[in-house]
Amino acid sequence: MKNNSAHRSILVVGSVALDDIDGPFGMHRDLLGGSASFIARAASYFTRDVSVVAVVGDDFPAHHVDEMTELGIDTTGIERKSGETFHWVGKYAPDLATRETLDTRLGVFATFQPLLSPRQRKADLVFLGNIHPTLQRDVVEQTERPLLVALDTMNFWIGGHRVELVKTLARVNTLLLNDEEARQLAEEHNLCKAAARILEMGPTSVVIKRGDAGALLFYPGGVFGVPALPLEDVRDPTGAGDSFAGGFMGYLAYAGNFEPQTVRTAMIVGSVMASFAVEQFSVDGLRGLDAGKIQSRFDRFAELTHFERVRL
Repeated sequence: MKNNSAHRSILVVGSVALDDIDGPFGMHRDLLGGSASFIARAASYFTRDVSVVAVVGDDFPAHHVDEMTELGIDTTGIERKSGETFHWVGKYAPDLATRETLDTRLGVFATFQPLLSPRQRKADLVFLGNIHPTLQRDVVEQTERPLLVALDTMNFWIGGHRVELVKTLARVNTLLLNDEEARQLAEEHNLCKAAARILEMGPTSVVIKRGDAGALLFYPGGVFGVPALPLEDVRDPTGAGDSFAGGFMGYLAYAGNFEPQTVRTAMIVGSVMASFAVEQFSVDGLRGLDAGKIQSRFDRFAELTHFERVRL
């Protein structure tokens, strides 16, 4: 899929981390995690030009960065500092539907100050991972003329840094968040009303992720929904949302335009990449993919959602 000459460049700013995950499949320690790890990897299947800005500690295994570089991802923006890498510890319920954070050690991520290189400032598409909204806005101000800026956030920023988040949303084209976060941000229980309120804050489109219920795209004059693919084997939902974001952004870069039909297809591609991610721990579900495997799963989504329009 990388052969499309219209491909755009993507800048991903977020976390590269280590995770300990406990749940129905036992404890797995020191897994590669962080939003940028999943987003960049998923996007790299669709465009040759993906760049990451993040920070890791001196305890971070070098082979993780080397592997990203081998995939063609520009890792020169991953800074290594003295100290501990951002480390998250969580436990999933037996049904994998809910999780509990047991420990969060920010380490060097606590003082993360993204600084873009001259080349990164020229990125066509910018994805702002789940970091402080002030830092997200600072990244936007460092860029020159991005064609699209997308942002992810979480309930911590919505509840504790709402004013700064709303300021940042005014500079964003697309907001991605889950249904709980959408309701909290908009102070509306109904997702349609919540999306309308969020669109008034500045974004031109809102993607609301709903876990195994799929995702919804809201934009002025339109709504589009995509289901989650029924899977026989789900092991680790941790990177599902970020893999969705990577596939979504990657396809937009591959297509080279942001027309409503293209964005709808990007929603499906995002769901395809999320479906691969949840089948294995960490980024293992995104390893070893090729155009054939991605196309086959895309076709499964097409079959899942196909129906004939009839006159009732």
